[in-house]
Amino acid sequence: AARLVQTGNAPICYATYKVAGMPVQETISPTGTENTVISLKDASLSFASNTGQVDILKDINLDIPAGQSVAILGPSGAGKTSLLMLISGLETLSAGKAVLAGQDITTMDEDSLAQLRRDHVGIVFQAFRLIPSMTALQNVAVPLELAGDTAANEKAADALKSLGLGHRMGHLPDQLSGGEQQRVAIARAIVTRPDILLADEPTGNLDSATGASVIKELFAAAASVNAALVLITHDEGLATRCQRLLRIEDGKLATDQQIKAGA
Repeated sequence: AARLVQTGNAPICYATYKVAGMPVQETISPTGTENTVISLKDASLSFASNTGQVDILKDINLDIPAGQSVAILGPSGAGKTSLLMLISGLETLSAGKAVLAGQDITTMDEDSLAQLRRDHVGIVFQAFRLIPSMTALQNVAVPLELAGDTAANEKAADALKSLGLGHRMGHLPDQLSGGEQQRVAIARAIVTRPDILLADEPTGNLDSATGASVIKELFAAAASVNAALVLITHDEGLATRCQRLLRIEDGKLATDQQIKAGA
């Protein structure tokens, strides 16, 4: 459900979801007042080959505020995943500037980038990428333990319970269904309360019904921590559930479209 509230001259939309039966409210801030958590300025990515320079991304300019959901669409090879890699600091810019969660990562060293990702970025992969020898609880606790959080297990348990997996915390990944594994991955991604949540085809390994359920919980999980959600998908219907749609074509940002909340 969504409702519009007038605050001064600026309307604010509140969208309410449920995670495991618990209501979660997302605040959609008016344009111009948001806290920008992702900022790319003339961002380019290229590499050398035997036949010359190959341009992967070209002069991308992009600002994404906290709490906004953004879909990235484009044909295979267009640069979608490369853009996600840049946003996560897993790829180094060839030119331009990138600022994540208020920190300029353009020339940041690997140790500092790893700490930034640990504290501010959550990632959900298509292939789940859970540690097979660890239980669901242990998998979710990993980023907290790396940060030295003494309440890691308690917070991990809360995250799993919020996604309806309180009864599966002691199970290994191969004892879980695909949908349950992806929910564990979502719990791991949000347990640190990141500013940025990145998802690369998160339902690609799931059937349609399970995928729809996981996507609903992914949106709600991002809203629960007011994270910017950046979602790569080939599904036009899923993309229109986001507040904003980006199209990447031949390494360039071809379209940047605002979509009505709840569309």
